[in-house]
Amino acid sequence: MTGTALDQGRLREAFARFPSGVAVLAAVVDGAPQVLVVSSFTVGVSLEPPLVAFAVQNGSGTWPLLKRAGSLGVSVLGAEHGELCRQLASREKEARLVNDPLRRMDSGALIVPDTPLRLWCRIHDEFPAGDHTMVLLEVLDVDGDTVGDLAGEPLVFHGSAFRRLKEPS
Repeated sequence: MTGTALDQGRLREAFARFPSGVAVLAAVVDGAPQVLVVSSFTVGVSLEPPLVAFAVQNGSGTWPLLKRAGSLGVSVLGAEHGELCRQLASREKEARLVNDPLRRMDSGALIVPDTPLRLWCRIHDEFPAGDHTMVLLEVLDVDGDTVGDLAGEPLVFHGSAFRRLKEPS
């Protein structure tokens, strides 16, 4: 270790060695769908109250809109959703919702159907974390189709690429 500042490129490479799942947070806000793709999603933060978490860049243009929603849909993407993930994460907002990939719930939350895990949440708390904001979400409900069904393999982001889990030998 040296006393010099840590190179951000090197740090990104180091962080890329840790695999993470990919989740889509979405809701209708002021009549328009808002979508945020995150690879920092964490489950099991707390069981009482039931909390999950993610980090969002402070410069995000979507999060200030999305956080005004009363209810957020959280869809953990499956291994087959790599292209959909790229679409929903597009910098071109018009391109995100081509072919209407989201399903609207009565609460205004939006979910991606046929994903390994779908949650309905509301914001519990936010706090600053450097160039990001940490967000705690309270889980209001879990989609009944996903509980107990381990057939849905998650999309994994590792080494700056999408990966599939390998079957245990």
